[in-house]
Amino acid sequence: MGDNLVSDRLVTVYGGSGFVGRHVVRQLANRGWRVRVACRRPDLAFFLQPLGRVGQVSAVQANLRYPESVAAALRDSDAVVNLVGVLAERGRQNFEAVHSFGAAAVARAAAAAGIANVVHVSAIGADLNSDAAYARTKAKGEAAMLASVPSAVILRPSVMFGPDDDFFNRFAAMARMLPGLPLIGADTKFQPVFVGDVSKAITTALEGGAKPGATYELGGPEVATFRDLVAYVCAETGRKPLIASLGFGPGKAMAAVTEIASKLSLGLFPELLTTTRDQVELLRHDNVVSDAAKAEGRTLEGLGIAPESFRAIVPTYIWRYRRAGQFSDQRIA
Repeated sequence: MGDNLVSDRLVTVYGGSGFVGRHVVRQLANRGWRVRVACRRPDLAFFLQPLGRVGQVSAVQANLRYPESVAAALRDSDAVVNLVGVLAERGRQNFEAVHSFGAAAVARAAAAAGIANVVHVSAIGADLNSDAAYARTKAKGEAAMLASVPSAVILRPSVMFGPDDDFFNRFAAMARMLPGLPLIGADTKFQPVFVGDVSKAITTALEGGAKPGATYELGGPEVATFRDLVAYVCAETGRKPLIASLGFGPGKAMAAVTEIASKLSLGLFPELLTTTRDQVELLRHDNVVSDAAKAEGRTLEGLGIAPESFRAIVPTYIWRYRRAGQFSDQRIA
């Protein structure tokens, strides 16, 4: 807990109970903000309350598909953060509803309430002309946000890592159970960014450290190929599966099979083994900070944040996938 006293500043964080949200809530609470977490199931967000002082963090119900609930959640707020996003579509939680319609609902509600201090988290690769629905709807969400709140700050992180991430944990689990790992887009480049650094960027933007209306691209200090990152996970966990490169054509066919299997099994097919065709499309393009963003200071460094390397953070939680867990490095004298 920081030394700052709780101020009168109130920020509503949509999607505050998710992977990124819990880090953002902790960071904001430490900075003295009162934090209102808006999510579909506030009863599942009570674990966030100990991150602040008594009464500093609260949860309310809001669903981005219902604009009335979105508007009610930001009543009397001084600032807004929108973190809501999905990596794969499930039922009514599809890309269009969450990334596009949902972001527009948050933006219109903020504009109607006269709130200009807004941070919207998107993703590197957001592009209205992309063949991937994920990237297209992310771009539509950005456009909708800026149309209603021109002063909104857009943050585009690369793949994020942290104790509960869905990247390093996913491939560590796969390496533990499978003899081989077929990689689609093995040479695609990523710039993994620590979720804690992303939460610092959000707080910095809310407190006036970012240029209003600007789009920042957030990446860590290292760029690595998909193959290199998976090989790193295998080395850290002591697993030796065969890492095989799979072309985009066969990869898309494999993704179609896993999608069908997931639907026919009514969700019983392991999510760990499910890949979507949209994800395959995303893997066709590098996921790194652009040269333009670097030149213009629209990066973590431009916000005064020194990014953490995945090599320093990932070993602190990936040990649980080793054969002997935290005791793997110990030797009997």
